[in-house]
Amino acid sequence: MADYKKLAADIIEAVGGEENITKAIHCITRLRFYLVDKDKADSEKIEAMDGVAGVVYNANLGQYQVVIGQAVADVYDEIVAQLGSRVVEGADDNIVTEENKVSKNPVARAFQVVVGTITGSMMPIIGLLAAGGMINGILNMFVKGNHIFELISPTDPTYIIISTLAMAPFYFLPVLVGYAAAKQLGSDPYVVAAVGGFMIHPALQGLVAAPNIIQNGEIVAGKAPVVMEFFGVTFNTSYFNIPVSLPNYAYTIFPIIVAAWLAKPIGSWLKKHMPLALRSIFVPMITFFIVASLVLLLVGPVISIVSSALASVITGLINLNLTIAGAIIGALYQVLVIFGLHWLVIPILTQQIVTTGESNINMIVSFTMLAQGAGALTVFLKTRQQSLKGLALPAAISAFCGVTEPAMYGINLKYMRVFIMSSIGAAAGAAVAGLLDLHMYGFSGSLIGFPNFAATTNPLTHAAGNPNNFIVFWIATAVCILVSMTLVWFFGFKDSDTMGTGLEKKNVFKSAINK
Repeated sequence: MADYKKLAADIIEAVGGEENITKAIHCITRLRFYLVDKDKADSEKIEAMDGVAGVVYNANLGQYQVVIGQAVADVYDEIVAQLGSRVVEGADDNIVTEENKVSKNPVARAFQVVVGTITGSMMPIIGLLAAGGMINGILNMFVKGNHIFELISPTDPTYIIISTLAMAPFYFLPVLVGYAAAKQLGSDPYVVAAVGGFMIHPALQGLVAAPNIIQNGEIVAGKAPVVMEFFGVTFNTSYFNIPVSLPNYAYTIFPIIVAAWLAKPIGSWLKKHMPLALRSIFVPMITFFIVASLVLLLVGPVISIVSSALASVITGLINLNLTIAGAIIGALYQVLVIFGLHWLVIPILTQQIVTTGESNINMIVSFTMLAQGAGALTVFLKTRQQSLKGLALPAAISAFCGVTEPAMYGINLKYMRVFIMSSIGAAAGAAVAGLLDLHMYGFSGSLIGFPNFAATTNPLTHAAGNPNNFIVFWIATAVCILVSMTLVWFFGFKDSDTMGTGLEKKNVFKSAINK
């Protein structure tokens, strides 16, 4: 549509007018309004508008949703232009309605809010993550030792530059997600982004790195610092003489979302009590210092304790039975990704690869990546909405290249049953791989990592492996993809999920959506 200004004005009037709107946001296809009184909205009038595909009220989120399609961002910009920035910065008190406060299932609602916040914080950067994942996947096809094209060495400056470029959005996730989460939660996005920068600053990690020492004229690595031990966790530095366990925050998202959540009440309280002349400097300064300190003192130790517990559980399952471990870890591993806890498992599987030449944990993780990609691919094949197709296919390709975040946060978690069915598919594939004694001799997984399953002997120890290893990989891969896609197709996704329920039967794919 060309006249988005008129459509925006008509929608504003039909939802009850300016005074009935407390906040307005949008996703990929829908305008999402928080209304003072949802009963003032004239749904029939809105559905009859040229350029509107449907209307739904989501009671769980307290949102009145108007389905637009690919032009949603243009219509939203016009709505903000007409209503002003107050609808972007709407009061949080108006977001959760009385109806939501008396929810019959508070646990389910709490989980929905957490997942909603995470996916909402990730959505603005999904395309960037997909791009980085695809670049990295394509690059690995040309690396010597992968047995595909073998054109470039992993020590070549060109490889290092392109690899760094591809992975930069992931390394700086705390900064990018912090900015997006702060905008969503109503805290200062620049302060939270700065907290994210603090979390990944090399000097911070330098505090806990093993120092180099010289022995007999040679530089060797020393021992990492130890301040104290608690529940099997090493507290490796201190802050105001308080022992702190400092994890590596690069690639994580959950800690910075906690920071964004903390920054909101702290910043709001300071604004109310700080003289106007001092606000511009002291509000961000104090908020930044307090939030960064809380992350350091609370979030880091909690993550480290959880990490220690996860490591014990995972290694215990692996030692018990690889088939059972494949099913359980395969089903639950991507839940760790939601909270950024998956990076706590990376040191375990990395140590396996370095010391033994292979990793059974990484083998299981590979199928979880594959399954999430299969889930997104199924959505691409099943949906008739072009905007969703345009998001689902790159997300699936990225997951097949070993980067699941675009598929996870852009598609699968948003339509929760897709995530659940894909996780079941991952459990099936990993269980078959464990049952048939699959070995993985490398780090990169999913489809792009197939060369790491080609060997029949361990390249490091030269120990005999499974003579049918490559065949087993493709069998387990087929099971994983088939189960994931079948479950998602029949039980995980339908186009009405993107619209909600209770909508009038209407052609949501009419030409107005794509104009």
